[in-house]
Amino acid sequence: MRARLIAAAVVTAGLTGLGLVVAMPAADAGGRALSHSQAAGQLRAARITWSSSGGCSDRNRPNCTSFTRIKSGTIKGVISFRKASRCAVHITGGTETGHAAGTYSHWNGYKVDISPTACVSNHIRRHYRSIGGGKWRSPAGNIYYNEGDHWDITYY
Repeated sequence: MRARLIAAAVVTAGLTGLGLVVAMPAADAGGRALSHSQAAGQLRAARITWSSSGGCSDRNRPNCTSFTRIKSGTIKGVISFRKASRCAVHITGGTETGHAAGTYSHWNGYKVDISPTACVSNHIRRHYRSIGGGKWRSPAGNIYYNEGDHWDITYY
């Protein structure tokens, strides 16, 4: 996992010319966290559909599809994919519980699952670089992982 660091400005504490340079993880690496309705509105405007096996959007239920606390960069990424590929995009997984843990996880707002239509799969395989194990890297550095019944996408 690659660490993301941002350099903070030199902080002067009034100590005769001494300064402190602080490096810290970029807490906002994927953009700000959105509400479900904010994300849904952007997806709807981009003509991206979604569904859940439970017909719900409760983040705490694994059979729901939620966008609560999804990163704005993740929403921008899937919208950009839709525009570039010209494919219909259907989301089947968002930030709901039940996915694998980790920094760049569904729960933390960095991932979505989409249906593997022929159009989607062909676009990924033709325009992105295979990195093995069913994974493909986009020119932007995002990872598209073919899990058989869906594409698991990580937006950095």
